[in-house]
Amino acid sequence: MKYLILLGDGMADFKNPELDGKTPLQFARTPHMDLLASKGVIGTASTVPPGYPPGSDVANLSVMGYDPAEYYTGRSPLEAVSMGVELAPDDVAFRCNLVTLSDSGKYPEKTMVDYSADEVTTPESGELIKKINGTLGTKDIIFHPGFRFRHLLVWKGGPEGVELTPPHDISGRVIAEYLPEGEGGATLLKLMEESYNILSDHPVNVKRIEQGLRPANSVWFWGKGKKPSLTSFHEKYGLRGSVISAVDLIKGIGICAGLDIVEVDNVTGTVETNASGKVAAAVNELSKGKDFVYLHVEAPDAASHRGETETKIKAIEMVDDMLGRLLEGMEQFDSYKVMVLPDHPTPLSTMTHTDKPVPFVIYTSGQDSNNVNGVYNEAAAEKSGLSFAAGHKLMDYFIRGE
Repeated sequence: MKYLILLGDGMADFKNPELDGKTPLQFARTPHMDLLASKGVIGTASTVPPGYPPGSDVANLSVMGYDPAEYYTGRSPLEAVSMGVELAPDDVAFRCNLVTLSDSGKYPEKTMVDYSADEVTTPESGELIKKINGTLGTKDIIFHPGFRFRHLLVWKGGPEGVELTPPHDISGRVIAEYLPEGEGGATLLKLMEESYNILSDHPVNVKRIEQGLRPANSVWFWGKGKKPSLTSFHEKYGLRGSVISAVDLIKGIGICAGLDIVEVDNVTGTVETNASGKVAAAVNELSKGKDFVYLHVEAPDAASHRGETETKIKAIEMVDDMLGRLLEGMEQFDSYKVMVLPDHPTPLSTMTHTDKPVPFVIYTSGQDSNNVNGVYNEAAAEKSGLSFAAGHKLMDYFIRGE
């Protein structure tokens, strides 16, 4: 048996007046998802346990079968693993976004214009982080370059109690209420303020402004945590597998779970990603003998965070097209199971994550439950009556049918 999970990050949503009162999943053309729903099983899963932040870290741990209450240590340590940054037991890692803040006023009076600085490119952001580390880094505070706007700060012996806010939660808002607080907060705030002074007139940003792009003019810290430790996926389920994603966080979870990471050229985390390459890589991994592939697509989530309705529809339809090509590729195997789902909802109306349950569909080759009106969306999944209050149990159901 071959197992494939196709995860459309943030696909689930609320009903939207722009879409005739439908959710994006209801509005988008998704013939392949609907086909699976008509032949397979649909339901809902609560991937974010009560009391946990509704982030992709918590939610993807759940989807992969790991109870966040047992395994969650924070987002950034998982990204550090993917980046090859070794953490000592007392190191605290922080996600370090490059963001665009407004020009006017003192630092606390500025507005969060763009949490991704117009999807600043990796070569550009690498220059900026190198400058920040050379100017603000110390033997205990080290900046590590990552992918596009996503970077890392490691603070040796750093504080765990500092309160931080994800920048994508405060798009368009004045940042004063969301600055670091608590132990270590003053140090992090000073780094953020000084980064603005350094980056505002950096040649990379001068050029971006000339090109009509937003400048990456400040760092922003969030997602703190210490080094994680996961039971291997093979030990839990007896399967050898791979992860395919453009996102360091997802790769980091995969590495911690003992799964192989497959790098695909020209993946971006947006609708401009190399979808064909990701599909081919997934089928190839299974053809080479892997039992399980976790294929993550960031584009729907990225569109929601930017409040771009048309782009989210396009992203969902891209995921469905990928599913169609994946199903064709899976036909070479004697038996297989496919599951499609989001990790969490990312409503366009709020432009950030929620902890609401997500819809899933599972199809086993040869299955034909003849759900005549079967479609895949939030409402249909809820009506099915099948639900997992503990989202990490969904993987057991998918693999073992339990």
